[in-house]
Amino acid sequence: MQFSFSAEQEEFRSVIRRFLEAKSPTTAVRALMEGDTGYDPEVWKALSADLGLTALHIPEEYGGAGFGVTELAVACEEMGRALLCAPFFASTVMAATAILQAGDDDQKAAYLPGLAAGETIATLAVAEPNGGWNGGAIAMSATEYGAVYRLHGSKSYVLDGMNAGLVVVAARLANGHLGLFVVSDLSDGVTRTPLKSMDPTRKLARLDFNNTPAVLLGASEAGEAAYARVFDTMVACLAAEMAGGAERLREDALEYVNMRVQFGRTIGSFQVTKHKAADMLLDVELAKSSAYAAASALDDGDADASAIVSLAKAQGSDAYMQTAVHAVQMHGGIGFTYDNDTHMWFKRAKASEVFLGDANWHRERMLHHWSA
Repeated sequence: MQFSFSAEQEEFRSVIRRFLEAKSPTTAVRALMEGDTGYDPEVWKALSADLGLTALHIPEEYGGAGFGVTELAVACEEMGRALLCAPFFASTVMAATAILQAGDDDQKAAYLPGLAAGETIATLAVAEPNGGWNGGAIAMSATEYGAVYRLHGSKSYVLDGMNAGLVVVAARLANGHLGLFVVSDLSDGVTRTPLKSMDPTRKLARLDFNNTPAVLLGASEAGEAAYARVFDTMVACLAAEMAGGAERLREDALEYVNMRVQFGRTIGSFQVTKHKAADMLLDVELAKSSAYAAASALDDGDADASAIVSLAKAQGSDAYMQTAVHAVQMHGGIGFTYDNDTHMWFKRAKASEVFLGDANWHRERMLHHWSA
């Protein structure tokens, strides 16, 4: 297999990187991670209106740019590299993809233009207090009342759940089918509670639904397959984001060891440091390659896309976490302190390690796919 980005895709990456270097320096990340909302509305507006990133994979007829998962993954990789604090993953990657995959034409026309313009911030609520992300773990119920459904139950670990003005909720119908529902009025039967998390650059919430009116996206029998496609897209984008974060950690660590002098020589010249640098390079390159392969497989409609996506998530989880550990050690004592920026990526690596399923779960999912 040979994979390379086109000149347009490389230019697209360069534009995003320059934007994020200007709008998401570590000083801004530190300020936002201490706040309640966790994002800057002005940066979000620029990201949406000026760069059009919130419209990336949404079709042109719904106000989008019509690109594929590969371009979405490139954006996520750069955001992971900059540790951007914004509801992009929740609103664009998760919620917009869910509506795109499950909604009918009228529903897409109703919800997607607002998401593409960045005027609506949305999220996808799947995991329940048991923490499972696969469709089989969803127990929340939806009861039909004519053309309207009502939701009963709780969702936890909802990304940007306190910021969202629209929530797509996964719940089970009376016939046992999995459905994706839109809740657009969060003042009617929804209680939102912020959750404390290890990674303050990503805000999580618990949402409790009590007889909450909701609209079913598409046909009831199509929800299971739609969620499977949504899940694969989310995982591929997360793998790309983790690869970007690991790359930034590696670069920062190398810059430090080539600057820090001990016993009359840079600490980067010591053999043990070289070994760590080599291990980091190998891990990061494998993570990037597997993430690119996952996004490409989804765009190509590869029959093995789900397995390739899970392989990328497993590789990305291990690589990001191990690179973070090496980066802290290469920074020496300062690497463990709050004053040094390394801890912010370390926490994102730890949170991403389990978000959307850990490495062991994804390796098992991959083996199930290829042994079926």
